[in-house]
Amino acid sequence: MSKLVIVESPAKAKTIKKYLGPGYEVVASMGHIRDLNPNRLSVDIKKRFAPKYELIKGKEKLADDLVKLAGKSEEVFLATDPDREGEAISWHLAYILGLDINDKNRVTFNEITKTGVTGGMSAPRKIDIDLVNAQQARRVLDRLVGYKLSPFLSQKIRKGLSAGRVQSVAVKIIVDREREIRAFKPEEYWSIDARFIPKGSRKAFSASFYGDRENKIKISTKEQTDEILAACEGKTAFVDKVKNGVRRRKPAPPFITSTLQQEASRKLGFQSKRTMKVAQELYEGVDIDGMGAVGLITYMRTDSLRLSDDALNAAAEYIRGKYGPKYCPKEPRRFKSRAGAQDGHEAIRPTMPDMEPSKVRSSLTADQYKLYKLIWERFIACQMAECVQKTTQADIAVGDYIFKASGYRVEFDGYTVLYVESKDGTDEEKESELPPLEDGMELKTKEMVPNQHFTQPPPRYTEASLIKAMEEYGIGRPSTYAATITTITTRGYVKRESKTLVPTELGEVSTKLMEERFPKIVNVKFTARMEQDLDTVEEGKCEWVQLLTDFYGDFDKTLKKAKEEMKDVKISLEEDKTDLVCDKCGKPMVVKYGRYGKFIACSGYPECKNIVKVVNKIGIPCPKCSGDVISRNTKRGRQFFGCSNYPNCDFVSWYEPVAEKCPNCGSILFRKKGKKPKLFCNAEGCGFEKDDVSEE
Repeated sequence: MSKLVIVESPAKAKTIKKYLGPGYEVVASMGHIRDLNPNRLSVDIKKRFAPKYELIKGKEKLADDLVKLAGKSEEVFLATDPDREGEAISWHLAYILGLDINDKNRVTFNEITKTGVTGGMSAPRKIDIDLVNAQQARRVLDRLVGYKLSPFLSQKIRKGLSAGRVQSVAVKIIVDREREIRAFKPEEYWSIDARFIPKGSRKAFSASFYGDRENKIKISTKEQTDEILAACEGKTAFVDKVKNGVRRRKPAPPFITSTLQQEASRKLGFQSKRTMKVAQELYEGVDIDGMGAVGLITYMRTDSLRLSDDALNAAAEYIRGKYGPKYCPKEPRRFKSRAGAQDGHEAIRPTMPDMEPSKVRSSLTADQYKLYKLIWERFIACQMAECVQKTTQADIAVGDYIFKASGYRVEFDGYTVLYVESKDGTDEEKESELPPLEDGMELKTKEMVPNQHFTQPPPRYTEASLIKAMEEYGIGRPSTYAATITTITTRGYVKRESKTLVPTELGEVSTKLMEERFPKIVNVKFTARMEQDLDTVEEGKCEWVQLLTDFYGDFDKTLKKAKEEMKDVKISLEEDKTDLVCDKCGKPMVVKYGRYGKFIACSGYPECKNIVKVVNKIGIPCPKCSGDVISRNTKRGRQFFGCSNYPNCDFVSWYEPVAEKCPNCGSILFRKKGKKPKLFCNAEGCGFEKDDVSEE
């Protein structure tokens, strides 16, 4: 008889099977096998919030197969992911298979390598019921909020709306930022940029106006600027004071889930959902030429910065061999995790530090290679020596005023030879090297340029900055960020504009209603405290049913009060109104939302049931019949373009037609989007193509 090991995915099963060899059968549960019914509350509130689990639809045969395999196996090991969700999946599997949860049949792998798998298999343990209860508490809590609040929002605002404990707070964070931007009143200010040339030199350097010899001066008006420029005109410039120093820059720590999502967004343009999908693939195992299936990174859902001694030693060995001893610090660099981090796993790192991205590039998809390279470089760089810069700061006196110049010269590049962390909303450092300057040195003033500025409102959130904010506020957990952002965008509370997240009117109206009627649900501090309470359940310090009891009593009273006070209130959205009039009864037409998206209907429904399809014209004539080209979506949400005269005209294209004509043959051009957008002609035998500058 063989031993049975159950994991979540086929890819993970394949990799682990390679390391365990004969005598083991490794199969996948394909994620959760039991869950709450998606169409019902499935929580018995009166019976201590007992969840009513059932087999997920479509997994009946899989469950039967697993039961049969377990029945003829010598031993069963539950090897799902090492987090709350994974622990809960193992618990559900134990129930389905009739296993004793007090048996030591639970194994975990922080990395899918020979060492990680054999180490995990050698230390089986009991299912951690505290972890399971923390997951159950979160699942039931979110179900209560979603299933109780969603019908209320649907009745008051729009049919089909949903609410969520974390998603509602995330939307509020974005809405609050939009309110700040609207309320912002710009203030005028001026700057003066000067360029000076040292005596005997031809090379100019830049300096910026600071103030007088006593204080920094804020320039608020053009008149004030002109007065300073006039006072400086004709005056000899000289170096008043030079300060040389040394600046040591330390590398960024290795990735945790949130910082990986942020950096992948900034450097690679990945949305968080895409980042986590690719990271899961790298963790579970990829077929590498000559090696078979290999897990390339450690577990990707973590908030810990801890690194194993083996990993630190391997990194040091690689750095010494690749870059030389001077690039290796005297002691391995260790990082302190933020307060409240669970520290259940290591930071995200390559499982084999000597496995350079270039060695595995041919075996990886483009996304896998980009993300692996990012993780690998960040980890190696975090164990490299500091970057040492020689800095110079100079005060330039012109009459009674002071201009300041600063620059640096790299003395030793250290970790920057490999990797430099990017930042939100900032350009790369613009300091440049200054020429040799000495106190009292006379300078020639080449130019002084005044610049008018206006203070700017706080920037809108990007995915990266929203994840950072959620982490700082303590909203959600590493495994929830990507799902939360996906939910609020797909459900129309937030839309993407370029790389920023902007609330829709629906998001703003929903948030306003939630603030007025359910202030706790959208209160950042309350939600963060709830996350902390869930952590105490995981630590075994709080009983999960008591946590739900404490929450639900107040929540239920608030919901009943809101329903009573708003019994006859219906909130309308501006975006739901149209300027169309019903051609059957004369009443205004309004936008409604059904199973297949938007449509326009008579506001006199049900007396008048007139309906008009929403047609999204793009303003381009059909190249076949000169009808209107319209934008449509497939059932899976993919956009395509077709003729409004269908089925009489069969023009259709995945690419957007544009007004510009092909200079070669006169046919209509199409737009191909992507990192390098193009306009191209698809006429047979033409082949014309050029860069689409309108997308830059």
